[in-house]
Amino acid sequence: MLTEESINELEKKIEYCFREKALLKQALTHSSFVNEQRIKKLPDYERLEFLGDAVLELTTSDFLFRRFPDVREGELTKRRASIVCGSSLAQCAENISLGEYILMGRGEESTGGRHKENMISDVMEAVIGAIYLDGGFKKAVAFIQRFVLSDFEEKRLFYDSKTLLQEYVQKEKGAVLDYVLVNEYGPDHSREFVVEARVNGNTVGKGIGKTKKGAEQQAAYEALLAAKVKE
Repeated sequence: MLTEESINELEKKIEYCFREKALLKQALTHSSFVNEQRIKKLPDYERLEFLGDAVLELTTSDFLFRRFPDVREGELTKRRASIVCGSSLAQCAENISLGEYILMGRGEESTGGRHKENMISDVMEAVIGAIYLDGGFKKAVAFIQRFVLSDFEEKRLFYDSKTLLQEYVQKEKGAVLDYVLVNEYGPDHSREFVVEARVNGNTVGKGIGKTKKGAEQQAAYEALLAAKVKE
């Protein structure tokens, strides 16, 4: 259960104090938890997620429009998609340990729900929606700028790492890029995957993640840093 202490702890992390604590609790409540409650029907985060998604997309669009005045619509759309996609938002949410505060059912918990990218990213959007309702558009924008759009260029390199690495490798005729799972450990509900990015069989980057996809992304990012590839 969410306690007053845990709520205060999260508010300090996100640097926003809710006037209506119920909004934050709703943003952190998964439908599996609601379904287990027999005494009182609780609202889950899905409606807030819907609202937060719209606020996030508008804020990101405005940021990119102003930041890159000479970039055409198609490229802006591509960059926005890389920022607001599930894996990117999940990474931002991990930075504030958002998964630790989600209320979910025992079944969802046992299958590793706290580490599922789609759930964590959905809750991130729900929190944005909750802040929008509680404090207005400016407060929601401030949260997005602080936790999603900060260090944009570095995050862009990370989010687009697999595509950028593939493009870099293709410059060398006949080069083949592979991602190889070399290890995995931890209980089923909290697995860690270790992946190596290899070019022609040679390891160029190594990544660890809660999902294979996340580990691949980290491996590609490390390879790009090693090669000092920025574009």
